[in-house]
Amino acid sequence: MSENQSNKKKDEKMKQNKAKKSLLDRIPHPLALLFYIIIFAAILTYIIPSGEFDRVVMESNIGTVTKTIPGTYHAIEKNPVGIFDILRAIPEGFVGIADIVFIVFAAAMMFGVLEKTGMLENTIGSFVKKIGRERKFLIVAIVTYVYGLLGIFVGYENNIALVPIAVVLALAIGGDVLLGAGIAVGGISVGFGLAPFNPYTVGIGHKIAEMPLFSGWPYRLVIVFILLTILVFFNIRYFKRILENKDKSLVQEVDTTGLTLSKDLSQYSMSMQDVIMALVFLVGLVIMLWGVFTKGWYIKEIAAVFLGVGIISGLAAKMKPDEISETFSKALEPSALAAIIIGLAQAIKVVMDQGGISDTIANALVANLDKLPTMVAVVYMSITQSIINLFIPGGSGQALVTLPIMIPAGDMLGFTRQTTILAFQIGDGLTNIMTPTLGGLMAMLGLCRVPFGKWVRYIASYTAVAFIISWIFLVISVLIGYGPI
Repeated sequence: MSENQSNKKKDEKMKQNKAKKSLLDRIPHPLALLFYIIIFAAILTYIIPSGEFDRVVMESNIGTVTKTIPGTYHAIEKNPVGIFDILRAIPEGFVGIADIVFIVFAAAMMFGVLEKTGMLENTIGSFVKKIGRERKFLIVAIVTYVYGLLGIFVGYENNIALVPIAVVLALAIGGDVLLGAGIAVGGISVGFGLAPFNPYTVGIGHKIAEMPLFSGWPYRLVIVFILLTILVFFNIRYFKRILENKDKSLVQEVDTTGLTLSKDLSQYSMSMQDVIMALVFLVGLVIMLWGVFTKGWYIKEIAAVFLGVGIISGLAAKMKPDEISETFSKALEPSALAAIIIGLAQAIKVVMDQGGISDTIANALVANLDKLPTMVAVVYMSITQSIINLFIPGGSGQALVTLPIMIPAGDMLGFTRQTTILAFQIGDGLTNIMTPTLGGLMAMLGLCRVPFGKWVRYIASYTAVAFIISWIFLVISVLIGYGPI
């Protein structure tokens, strides 16, 4: 065979492989994707009229916040965003989201020490050995529920540091990094997004609606339990598929160096040093939970706890300061991409705020609610929140912009305010599981080493099912007059 014929065959094979790629497989690298979205947002500032609502400062259960005053939307002077403004928005985005960037670094440094000393591998190896690989599906189910509970009670970005544990565990029982992401990122996203006691969405919503804080929680608890159970089913189904055929894994090309167990399960046990370090880690978690629930701690304080756990764990392992510093330095390298992605995601909001189009989009999406049939309107409410979530990906910020508009609209349609807040929570919370503009999600996927396109391909069908079930509960809430108010 001539060289030309050989090259032609290679080219044909490459074209065939390209043709086989699904649309989701062609999603650009997260950095490129977010940069395209920033440019798109900038273009919108030339097309969409600028406008804003009047706002008032108020106290909420998470501190001082700024609330939108309904009925006050008005046009403002157009301020399109230029090329230099786009570039400047990126460092501004980093400044605005610096606390989340640092919690990613703090988590990386802490787990760098736990990995370097072998404590993380020995603990997970011993756990799997104790439970037994034959009970691997039970492990997936239990750990998915655990991450769901962490999402409900601890928060979203607060759990970034715990995500790598699920990846190491998934690889230890024969899964892949995508299964680990399904367990951790999926569990945290569903738990936090639909948490019965979420202070950033439900809490602010109840404050705006002048309702008892976290009232109606049993109904929301039923929804989140059902959706977590369905997530367990989806995770196990994918796990069975890759156990039967490794070629079915969507992330075969991902480098898992540093995440896999290096020994046979029978060789794992925990030394006294491992036990001491595990106790330091658990004490750190307890302190974090205590601070969150009793002192109102948020990202900065939690990052400080992770950093402290990393330093104390290193000292417990008899590491010298220089060795701890070197370990921190190496651990930061793989987390740099996740941190950059967070800053780019925030830059999208910066561009839209500079152009004055965020309020215009929110106002346009909820303006015609009262013209729709009741059952259609309540589902449309949640859909509008999903769309707005792409542009305003923070739950509390979105609540403060849209709920003052949605609550009066819901009143006119005859919804209880509890139903209006549930519609908001479903639209915001479920979209979080695959919103590229959400820095916390992109950071978690970065720590899992899962490309965004692969994640969307994995989680899209689950998200569709979760929305349908949630909308059924939303319609039922209208029919039963879900209250109070």
